[in-house]
Amino acid sequence: MGQPKITQSLAFSGRIFSVKELELIQEISADFASLGRTEISRTVCELLEWKRPNGGLKNHECRLLLERLQELGLVKLPAVRPLGRRGPRVVQVTSQSEPEPELMGSAGQFEPLWLEVVQSGPDGESRLWTEFIERYHYLGYRVPVGANLRYLVRSSYCPSRVLACLLWSSPAWKMAVRDRWIGWSDEQRQGNLQLIVNNARFLILPWVYIQGLASKILSRCAHQLPGDWEKRYGYRPLLLETLVDTGRFRGTCYRAANWIFLGRTQGRGRMDRHHISHGRAPKDVYVYPLCRNVQECLPTAMVPSFCSFAEE
Repeated sequence: MGQPKITQSLAFSGRIFSVKELELIQEISADFASLGRTEISRTVCELLEWKRPNGGLKNHECRLLLERLQELGLVKLPAVRPLGRRGPRVVQVTSQSEPEPELMGSAGQFEPLWLEVVQSGPDGESRLWTEFIERYHYLGYRVPVGANLRYLVRSSYCPSRVLACLLWSSPAWKMAVRDRWIGWSDEQRQGNLQLIVNNARFLILPWVYIQGLASKILSRCAHQLPGDWEKRYGYRPLLLETLVDTGRFRGTCYRAANWIFLGRTQGRGRMDRHHISHGRAPKDVYVYPLCRNVQECLPTAMVPSFCSFAEE
């Protein structure tokens, strides 16, 4: 029995895959079926030159693409090899994330704050971050797709305590109010979208009652994140974005940290594999430029000499 026929392109993780590219993925998956999924993924990345700006293969994103194509019935992947745990999809909550005594006061009392980059791994700070998000963030924990950075926020006032957790990750593929504000074409957006970073999770732990803390953290992120992102991925982002669920939050901390309110999303959800829409409530869109003249820099992906970054 032959391969299912592919008739249209597919957008995934910031890239549009043409029919020819998808047919090549089909061919590779069939020809190298005796290999594991990781080997197939790396082969696809190399042939399609799907790489990060620092030259590293987008292997994680490619594995997710392959799994998506398998869900659509377009490829058949080999079974996952039992070579070890792939990492828990269900987070096991332990005593290390139990509620702690309350912390109260004003943000000035807890300065200086520091943002600790969380390194991937099954133990230590990575597990603590994951447990806190799963247990106390209303959206819970999901494995981030694409480039991402996680932070734990601490204070010199109580250095052993965690005050907050953040996740910065790949931006929304399309967002009308953002794209109009930038003024770029579809082609420019597809090529330069990686220069935007999305604040996908922001959690002040529920026993932390520190006035003005959230806006202080956002301001610290705006200074520190570009350098941390460049260190990990080889390039500096130019714009931060976030979506605020107005049914739960008012976005006050973003306004206080000088983020720019652009408008609201259209509330359209993604289409599943049966072409059924899963609608989402409209959300407020905020952005924070990391350099001057960002609306000129983003369409061209060029950073001229007059584009000044925030100091780290």
